Amino acid sequence: MKRLVLIRILSLLLGIVSLSMLPSLALALREGNPLVIKAFGYPIAAFVILAVLAAVFGRKIPIRLNGRDGFLIVALSWALSSFLGAMPFVLSGVLPSLADGVFEAASGFTTTGASVFTELEKLPRSILLWRSMTHWLGGMGIVVLTVALLPLLGVGGFQLLKAETPGPEKDKVAPKITATAKILWLFYIGFTVIQIILLMFGGMDWFDATNHAFATMATGGFSTKNASVGYYKSAYIEIVITIFMVIAGANFSLYYRLLQGKISDLWYNSELRAYLLIFFGFSAAVALSMLATYHDFGTAFRYSAFQVASILTTTGFMSTDFDQWNSMAKALILITMFIGGCAGSTGGGIKVVRIVVLLKQTANEIRRLLHPRGVFSIRLNGKVGRRDVVYGTAGFVALYIALIFFVMLVVASSGADLITSLTGSLATVGNIGPGFNAVGPAQNYSAFPDYVKWVFSFGMIAGRLELWTIFILFTRAFWRK
Repeated sequence: MKRLVLIRILSLLLGIVSLSMLPSLALALREGNPLVIKAFGYPIAAFVILAVLAAVFGRKIPIRLNGRDGFLIVALSWALSSFLGAMPFVLSGVLPSLADGVFEAASGFTTTGASVFTELEKLPRSILLWRSMTHWLGGMGIVVLTVALLPLLGVGGFQLLKAETPGPEKDKVAPKITATAKILWLFYIGFTVIQIILLMFGGMDWFDATNHAFATMATGGFSTKNASVGYYKSAYIEIVITIFMVIAGANFSLYYRLLQGKISDLWYNSELRAYLLIFFGFSAAVALSMLATYHDFGTAFRYSAFQVASILTTTGFMSTDFDQWNSMAKALILITMFIGGCAGSTGGGIKVVRIVVLLKQTANEIRRLLHPRGVFSIRLNGKVGRRDVVYGTAGFVALYIALIFFVMLVVASSGADLITSLTGSLATVGNIGPGFNAVGPAQNYSAFPDYVKWVFSFGMIAGRLELWTIFILFTRAFWRK
């Protein structure tokens, strides 16, 4: 019975993902490329039929999910979606191997933004749109989309959302989980539409504006241009994208509270205050370190704010090749790679709230040395934090660093230099995209051997799912009945 439920849910989910290829198929039909049309048409037909069969023959099977089921379904959904998402790339011939296709699709769905494409501007527009669509779907979460569209999952929907949603705290903004998912998606769609309009005012055509808005709100970073946002050489476009990257990197549940008039919730939110402090602080520091290059603080701050927002929120856009900046600026950018966006955002990384928890606990340990009999606790959002949050944060960071070291060793085994290996692992596990040296903003991941790309793909999915969802599957206890 469990297997049938698993097959039914995954089939329906893959059917939804395949339907999201329809806009790309429509564009391919307009372009008139038969190979690309087939590359989208075959997966859509196959997986829609599969979803219909699962819905018809499985409609009488009751869906009851526990925590273990949620972890397994979420992990499989992201892995299978990456394989499905790779089909248009491989079938159309724009990528030579399955490893390349899965890497590109996993990078899209996990909103990493790392790419193996070398000439973006020569690709069919339908392929470029599909890359951006994988971002947009993955940004708010494939599973959250499924929960929003399929009320039949409402009974066990929270088990899926808990396993998929990033951050140490799982926050429902509405009593019912399907209502929560729909509210989050409404904000997501609303911000995307607003950004598309603003970018078109800045001179982008509808296609570029849509693709860049998808990538911004998903904190993904796929662009339609080889030079990314730097191609446009527009301060207006950079400012708009910077603002929306910062918006996308914050906890989306806060926007719902703001809509309800609960402005104090934003003021007392420890993570939001730290997030904005990090953004403005690092932007100013990088700008000061780059005064010799840009000659005035305003221009330096324009470029530094964009790149700090891009790396901090794990978006991965570039307005200039920051790999050519001085060592101080690059060191500051490297630090932001370890931080990430807020919990409940579309951003990746360790998350700001975990950094806050670790710093507060570090201060408590120092106080405990001075006052051995004292009782100390951390405070988050004006309230005393739970002890299990501290333990969970410490465990997550340890596992996160261990995975980065593992991926770094695999990359180094291919002959890559140390900086490339370190920042490549940080950029993929943290869902950032660009790193330094061979994986810098002006480079790509195409030169790596296939086995490294498979490990990168694993790292991207593990990082997007907050590690636990993936690594719990490798424990013996998970598979015991």
